[in-house]
Amino acid sequence: MEALVPVQTAGQRLPVRLASPSLYRCIGSVSIRRSVSGFAMDTRISSKAPSQFPIRAQQESLGVASPSSSLENDLRIKQWEVDMYQNELAISQGIRIRRKPPSMAPLGYTGPFELRLHNASDSPSNILEEITWYKDQEVSRMKEINPLEALKKAVENAPPTRDFVGALRMAHQRTGFPALIAEVKKASPSRGILKENFDPVEIAQAYERGGAACLSVLTDQKYFKGGFENLEAIRSAGVKCPLLCKEFVVDPWQIYYARTKGADAVLLIAAVLTDLEITYFLKLSKKLGLAALVEVHDEREMGRVLGIEGIELVGINNRSLETFKVDISNTKKLLEGEHGRQIREKDMIVVGESGLFTPDDIAYVQSAGVKAVLVGESIVKQNDPEKGIAGLFGKNISHT
Repeated sequence: MEALVPVQTAGQRLPVRLASPSLYRCIGSVSIRRSVSGFAMDTRISSKAPSQFPIRAQQESLGVASPSSSLENDLRIKQWEVDMYQNELAISQGIRIRRKPPSMAPLGYTGPFELRLHNASDSPSNILEEITWYKDQEVSRMKEINPLEALKKAVENAPPTRDFVGALRMAHQRTGFPALIAEVKKASPSRGILKENFDPVEIAQAYERGGAACLSVLTDQKYFKGGFENLEAIRSAGVKCPLLCKEFVVDPWQIYYARTKGADAVLLIAAVLTDLEITYFLKLSKKLGLAALVEVHDEREMGRVLGIEGIELVGINNRSLETFKVDISNTKKLLEGEHGRQIREKDMIVVGESGLFTPDDIAYVQSAGVKAVLVGESIVKQNDPEKGIAGLFGKNISHT
């Protein structure tokens, strides 16, 4: 959906189209979105008739803003204010991760956020916030190389996706254990390099032989030493396990990109995304044939997620965002009481994440209500990942 917002410039009111994956503020019947698009700024600025340039030069020499420069500033102000409304909405939902570094108001801004940023820290508060800030910049660069329209065309020719949710249900029924989502992961910010001799295809094939129902493939390069080329290579190698693109999604472009690279599912992190964004990304994923694993860390995030329609997979991350400490009792705590009742009623699959190293750990989260587990470190570090999987579950869970 799109909205037209009037911007006053050079004595006239011009409609400016604002578009984004989700809405952040409604004023009457006008909806304002996060990013400015649909407006060919450079083209419009450069399309002045030749006779107008001398006038513009005279205006600039006299310190008078030209209509185009005034419009540019108005757009910057509007973009900044929309970003601030997004922050307000996120804060109201208990989201502590800021999507972008704080910035001062553009020159000429007057409004409710004028004095809001004086005490805001310009350093990320934790590693997830640091990654989120980086992703915003990275996606902007990648969009220049792979425009959205090109991705949409590529999706039309992409092979069909595999049933990620169905594979988890079948594995759980076949083995009696939580279905395994085995993670192809070279490194992490907290642990550093996990496997020096890292061959993503070889690891993925070993996981499949060992009984993994699905695979999770890290695609972040800077922090996890992963890449979309790994996802693509594993899919091209003929691995039959459905693939989760383990990326930090902040923009719908990433979901289209993941689909073109062979993903069957994507990760959505409730600590980063608003309810409206999660709802939109779920619908987009479904449209593209992708499953979505929605990850939560605490009771507030679990409560938010259970209020959103269309979620089939909920991941409980046992790692604290603040301290990075792992406590698998977090899974049990989040599945007790009303939350657990709603999950059973909706027949959701709960995926246990982080801190799972032994058969006792698997038994503990299974008794809490988990039907799948996402495990990386404890098996990727093994010389033989197949034996690592058997050791994790206390028995061979392969198809043989």
